[in-house]
Amino acid sequence: MLHIAAYDVTDPKRLRKALDVVKNYASGGQKSVYECFLTEAERARLICEMEAVIDARQDRFLLLRLDPRARIITFGIAQPPAEPTLYYVG
Repeated sequence: MLHIAAYDVTDPKRLRKALDVVKNYASGGQKSVYECFLTEAERARLICEMEAVIDARQDRFLLLRLDPRARIITFGIAQPPAEPTLYYVG
């Protein structure tokens, strides 16, 4: 399932950790918003990892599952993901 993960983290150390966590699951994105194709198990792990990073009193994290029936409309100039097109999971 396609999800949108977005975060707003106030502390630079936590911000870097949040970026590292989300990028492990992301297929593309920019700044603090990333698209992630997640299984239910990956979704649960991402939430658990982000809960360990953010301070719920100061930071925000949003994980939004998109309806697979919906048509996605994009505007503006897109940047291709910097990650390789193939991943090895061993």
